[in-house]
Parts: sequence; C-alpha cells; structure tokens
Amino acid sequence: MFFAIFFAVAAACWLGMCVGALYHLRWARRLPALVELSTARETQESRDVRCSVVIAARDEAARIEATCRRLLAQTGVAIELIVVDDRSTDGTSETLRRLSAEDSRVRTERVDVLPDGWLGKCYGCHRGASAATGEWLLFTDADSWLKPDLIVRALRVAERERVDHIALTMGVTPTTLAGRAWHIGFVMSLASYFSGANRDRPDGHIGMGAFNLVRASAYRACGGYEALRMEVLDDVRLGLLLRRAGSRTRGFIGGDDMDCDWGVNARRMIHHMEKNYFAAAEFRVAAALCLSFGNTALWLAGIVGTFTGTRAGIAAGLGLFSLILPANVVARRLGWSPLTAIATPLYLPLMFYAILRSTILTLRQGGIYWRDTFYPLAALRKGRVR
Repeated sequence: MFFAIFFAVAAACWLGMCVGALYHLRWARRLPALVELSTARETQESRDVRCSVVIAARDEAARIEATCRRLLAQTGVAIELIVVDDRSTDGTSETLRRLSAEDSRVRTERVDVLPDGWLGKCYGCHRGASAATGEWLLFTDADSWLKPDLIVRALRVAERERVDHIALTMGVTPTTLAGRAWHIGFVMSLASYFSGANRDRPDGHIGMGAFNLVRASAYRACGGYEALRMEVLDDVRLGLLLRRAGSRTRGFIGGDDMDCDWGVNARRMIHHMEKNYFAAAEFRVAAALCLSFGNTALWLAGIVGTFTGTRAGIAAGLGLFSLILPANVVARRLGWSPLTAIATPLYLPLMFYAILRSTILTLRQGGIYWRDTFYPLAALRKGRVR
C-alpha cells in the first residue's frame, strides 16, 4: 500500500512538472535574428547607441584577448569595453595593457585589494559600471564569446519591447550526451523564470552572468552592484532588483549565440555549480536536502516503478519520462538532436547530486572559495538579497 501511494505521488509530481514546463516554455525562446529586427529606424537607433561592456576578470590570460577582440568586433553599435582586472596573478594584466594601447575603446581598471564586505566579482562589476559612459551596460564574463551581431540584436529587442533589461542563458557546446542532457535540464529549470519575466509578472525576473544587458539609468535606479556586494547569485538578483524598481525584462535562450567555456561536460558543470546551488536554496540546509533527496526519491520511483508491473509504478515511470516532451522543446530551440531530450530524464540525478555537493562543500568549509578568496557562510547569509 505504501509503495502504491508513493508511486502515485511520484507520478503526479512528474506529470505536474511536465505540464508546468511545457506551459512556461512557451515564453522561452531564442533571440530573434537580425533580419527580423532590421527596419531603417531600428538600424539607425542602434548605431547611435553607446554600450559599455563590463567584464570582471581574474587570471584569464588564456582567453581574455580573444574575448575582448570578439567584443570589439560587434557590429551595428558603438562599444566601450571596460575590463576590471580582479587581482590577477597570471598574464591577464599584460594582455589588457597591450589591448588598451592598441584600441582606445578598451579601458582597464585594476583591483589590487578587495574591500571588506564585497565579493570579488561583484566589486569588479561595480568598478566597471561606475566607470562606464554608455547608455547601456552589458555585464558578461571573460569566458563568453558573443556572435558579432548579438549586442545589436539585443538592443533592438529592448527598444522594440520597451524594456530595460535583456538576459540570455549561457551558450555551451557540450562534448558529451550527459553534458547536453544537463544543459537541457538547466534550461527547463528556468522555464518559470522566463515565463514570469517575459509576461511582465509582478514577481517575474531573470538574470544571467554571461549576458545581462541593462539600461544604465535603470541599473543606477535599482541600486546596482552596490546593493549586491555579497550576493553569490548576483546575476539573478540584479534582475530581481530591476523588477522591484519597476523595470521590465526579457529573457532568451542563448544557444549558439554565445559560446561559454564552462559546461563542456557534466563534470565541469557540477564543479562550476558548487558555489551556486546552495546559494539558490538561500543557504537553507533543509531546503537543499529536500531538493536533493526528495527529487532523487521521485526519480527512483519513476525508474523502479516502471518494472513493478503495477499501475501506480508504471504511472510513475510514464510521469518521469513525460519530461522528454519539454526537453525536446528545449532541444529543438538549441538545434540539438531529439536523442538528447530522450536522455534528459536519465541524467537528472546529476543535478540533484550537484545540489547536495554544493551544500556539503559549503557547510564543511564554513563558506565558499571564489576567485581564490574565502567568504564565510555567515557573511554570505547576511549579505544576500531577500
């Protein structure tokens, strides 16, 4: 009797997730192509706009030059590139000095000592935004390579939609099936965020560190990074601050518009999320454990139930594998094979493990290490945006 009830509950949960994801994914789309946004008026307006691109970089000598050159090659918009060198100890500083001497659009700021009460990335973004002169600010990462027309397309959408903020999920090129399944699951987990932001729901917000394009006036009106000093999820919380200040956001799936060097396989993704997932649970142990163990139990119910031959067990299995439907929606929008969608339910435990790992590591260390700096858990809890 217990197992029948458990399988039935699992079936209801998975089917509910499937229906919810399918509903919300209607508002999770790719950024329109330039040809769809190319009226004469929009073309002239974007050329007249000045966009300040802000990167907070630490020890990025292997990639920073290529990143900067790709940003400087953006078409249809005037670019100001501000790179904040966050205490780098490799060849980042030398590369940035050479680039700034070569191209007057490149400006560099050097952080030698991190002020108390700041996360390194947040302070870098704050310094860069404070020095910016553009009408728009783009916060991006040193490992993000943008297509040449990406910024102008985002600006035209912002003007057409009359919004102050455009966010794109990071684009990755996973080298393994597990990596692609993970990324699909990650995008699915953001479905309600896309839906809320793109429908202008009162609490709807989204933000992405790889591509947060925000109107400078809206950024300053909401408090900007000054209000995000100790916020691990600074990109998402920036979207929250903007919404609270009355600004409107549009979120898009990044896909191949942006190549980010952080998620080529599941192992890399788990590593990169070790500081984020516990923060996403607002550093609440009970919530993190519930997400990890609860979802794992539901997944096991779906797998095991399939082989029980009982109605409830088979329903649990069908419920779990119904997630192939929203996964296929995401796969199509990324231009990936349907096989990745079929594999997505099988690899979900990797995400549940990543939540558990993030929680255990943070608790065991008493905080997080980020950019070679340790931040105590008590300070992170105190500094988060509620």
